Amino acid sequence: MKNLEIGIIGGAGYTAGELIRLLLHHPETNINFVYSTSNGGNKLYKVHQDLIGDTEINFTNEINTEVDILFLCLGHGNSTAFLAKTPFSENTKIIDLSNDFRLTADKNFEGKEFVYGLPELDKEAIKLATHIANPGCFATALQLAILPLAANGLLQNDVHINAVTGATGAGTSLSETTHFTWRDNNFSNYKAFNHQHLGEINQTVNQLQTDFKSEINFVPNRGNFSRGIFATTYTKFDGSIEAAKKMYKEYYKDAAFTFVSDVDIHMKQVVNTNKCLIHLAKHTNKLLITSTIDNLLKGASGQAIQNMNLMYGFEETLGLNLKANYF
Repeated sequence: MKNLEIGIIGGAGYTAGELIRLLLHHPETNINFVYSTSNGGNKLYKVHQDLIGDTEINFTNEINTEVDILFLCLGHGNSTAFLAKTPFSENTKIIDLSNDFRLTADKNFEGKEFVYGLPELDKEAIKLATHIANPGCFATALQLAILPLAANGLLQNDVHINAVTGATGAGTSLSETTHFTWRDNNFSNYKAFNHQHLGEINQTVNQLQTDFKSEINFVPNRGNFSRGIFATTYTKFDGSIEAAKKMYKEYYKDAAFTFVSDVDIHMKQVVNTNKCLIHLAKHTNKLLITSTIDNLLKGASGQAIQNMNLMYGFEETLGLNLKANYF
């Protein structure tokens, strides 16, 4: 079987850079084109400087509509507009990294049905899918923290979440809160209780636990580091910590990248990997769930390749055995 021919749209951003880095070393893929309206003709490494020595591919402003698989790395709201004006072959599979198709109300678009691509939730559906809506970064870390509880009908009270993400979560475009002088030695919250990822989180919880009527209270924070998400989640839980650990380990026993740790976790264990680590602790009647991921990998490009591997019957971990930036 020949290597899959890959097309990437929106090639200049952080997620595209990580996607290119991983696909260059994936044994079953060939990058056919990387489309960027602002960089056509430039070498990829002129923008993604970590790729010097790895590739001589140029950005292009031309599109091959016959590629095997297309990755959309466009800003939120732009994937629908792009696909509406650019028809691809019926044989082209699509993985979208924006939020355009994640919600049930948006999953059908011009005859294409997008499957929500969280492997720990619906791996079998992903294997059969031709179009994938890749989950959001916060949504990935937070859903993995509570999936086992929802799957066992145990979310009977409000869920409280405090999570922090690195500067890459805001993308490459500069704004007041992404400048070094603002981020350095600084910490802040934003979009408290109304972050856009709450839609997909609530959707998943209600899919697993149809009687869920409580609130998910989420406060996202900006950290003064480049990449990673660290989340603390708590809710009332009547069982013992031993029962909770058994339940979580059973739920994730076949997960390729999600692991339950018996000792405290920290973000450096997962940065530069496709892993999610989870730790559980019981405090009076509350279960504290700590989860951590790399927002650009398990929260975006790594998970996109994990989904591609599942769609094509490859080993789920293929091209994703990465070492953490632990030291």
